[in-house]
Amino acid sequence: MFPRIARYRTVDEVIERFKELSIDLPIDHEVLTAESGSPLASPLTMGSITAGNRFVIHPMEGWDATSDGLPTEPLLRRWRRFGISGAKCIWGGEAVAVVPQGRAHPHQLEASRLGTLGMQQLCSLVHTAHREKFGTDEDLVVALQLTHSGRYARPTVAGASPRIAYHHPVLDSEMAISSKGDPRIVSDQEIEKEGGIIDTFVCAAENASAAGFDMVDVKACHSYLIHEFLSARRRPGRWGGDFEGRTRLLCSIVERIRERVPRLAIGVRLSIFDTVPWRKTFNRGEPLIGKNEEYDCGFGINIHSPHEIDLAEPIELVRRLRDLGVVAVNLTAGSPYNSPHISRPALFPPSDGYPPPEDPLIGVARQIHAARKVKQAVEGIVTVGTAYTYLQEYLPHVAQATVRSGWIDAVGLGRMVLSYPEFPTDILTSGKLARTSICRTFSDCTSGPRNGLASGCYPLDEYYKRSPDGESLRAIKSRE
Repeated sequence: MFPRIARYRTVDEVIERFKELSIDLPIDHEVLTAESGSPLASPLTMGSITAGNRFVIHPMEGWDATSDGLPTEPLLRRWRRFGISGAKCIWGGEAVAVVPQGRAHPHQLEASRLGTLGMQQLCSLVHTAHREKFGTDEDLVVALQLTHSGRYARPTVAGASPRIAYHHPVLDSEMAISSKGDPRIVSDQEIEKEGGIIDTFVCAAENASAAGFDMVDVKACHSYLIHEFLSARRRPGRWGGDFEGRTRLLCSIVERIRERVPRLAIGVRLSIFDTVPWRKTFNRGEPLIGKNEEYDCGFGINIHSPHEIDLAEPIELVRRLRDLGVVAVNLTAGSPYNSPHISRPALFPPSDGYPPPEDPLIGVARQIHAARKVKQAVEGIVTVGTAYTYLQEYLPHVAQATVRSGWIDAVGLGRMVLSYPEFPTDILTSGKLARTSICRTFSDCTSGPRNGLASGCYPLDEYYKRSPDGESLRAIKSRE
């Protein structure tokens, strides 16, 4: 077990730990408030829209909609809490599947069922909560994330129903996908036809615009469909193979949305690097591909040494997205399904995960440095950073320093706001945190959905702790 962040009582102790791990991260000793000139309080302009500060709330799949993809009270509660957080950019709320068969969970929101009125309810809810808390919502930006879960589609309780970009040499067998025949591979016709995959993203974006959202996020991360296409070197035809083919689906969706809804800002949540798949073995994690094996099924990696990051293609993709009119990229990494320690650095793994093979601070630094390289290489597009939650008490110190130093434009918060929605407000008004509300990365918000339950902060949020799902999760964990 690696040292817990909570054991460090001063910034200097954290700096010493950084040195022990050979981590180079900026960190400020003093956390500034908005009144005292915090860089986190400065406005963030993304194209024609401006958010009032540099805090962004990442989209998080609650997996607590109705079975036909509509909002429930727990889901609406979460969106209200986003509104009162004090963050001025709500990046997507949560992933909304563009088609029923593209849902990652039987209780995920679904765009065609929501329609304009359902989307309007969500957008209005955030604005109303924010306005009631802060007196105005003029500097609030609210986006809706659009997704197709692809390989990780599980639209019904009957089980997984994956749609894949190509056959994967490791993940197919791990997921019991037969390599004989191609019934699960998304065909070129399904992408291109009227009413096909591209059209469903465009239609959902049109509805989001009509509902009052300022921006849509085209989700291209975490092994979901569009992200998998970015590594589809083994796919023949115009939607795979070389860089042009592998990026064509994402770029085509962006182009079509710009064409049909020119007033709507477009963002992309992008996994800028992958790694090889990992799995749990004898209560530890192990990579399924060796460091010196050829592996051509990742994006942003060296295919000849696949444990190494290679940002050449991701940087070129971000340039192209900028040129197509994308105003901001929300930069993440890997897949929470097959490399969770890369994607979400945490000390405690989810129920189907493995203990971290490295101090999670290394994973935090890995993502922050990769995002910095993208920002340095591509001008004219806003960058949002990920993987700060594990820093816990010292998140404000590093977040403030990375923005102040020009490493990133804005800092995204995910799991932290499930336990502590007022986190941005407390930082910008007092510079102090409520220690008992800070996310300790227990991963119950992931373990819940992995066991068919809703996603919420079961350890710290009484709403979930006392719920029937909370009781079920405790029983599940007691048997592990």
